[in-house]
Amino acid sequence: QVQLVESGGGLVQAGGSLRLSCAASGRAFSTYAMAWFRQTPGMERESVAAISSAGGWIRYADSVKGRFTISRDNAKNTIYLQMNGLKPEDTAVYYCAAKRGGAMMTADYDYWGQGTQVTVSS
Repeated sequence: QVQLVESGGGLVQAGGSLRLSCAASGRAFSTYAMAWFRQTPGMERESVAAISSAGGWIRYADSVKGRFTISRDNAKNTIYLQMNGLKPEDTAVYYCAAKRGGAMMTADYDYWGQGTQVTVSS
């Protein structure tokens, strides 16, 4: 069992930056693939970025490539999402997710956090 808690969301102007964190409790964090997803009201949850258990495999959604960076610190049981050049269309609730096995950009993850709101004003 893994519990995930996101933090770092907030209100920022377009062009600004935020850094999201996701702290995991439970054992064997370093064996879990991790990902960030986001969701706006009335829309399906979409993948933002994913990272393998050791950090050697990383993927981004086309909409955030070059602006967002996913990383993880297995010693701290934490993953991060550095978001630069934020746009109003990045406004969403951001969720982190964990799964055993390989990382993927689909939503087939076993554990989910409660989400953190990111709002980008124009």
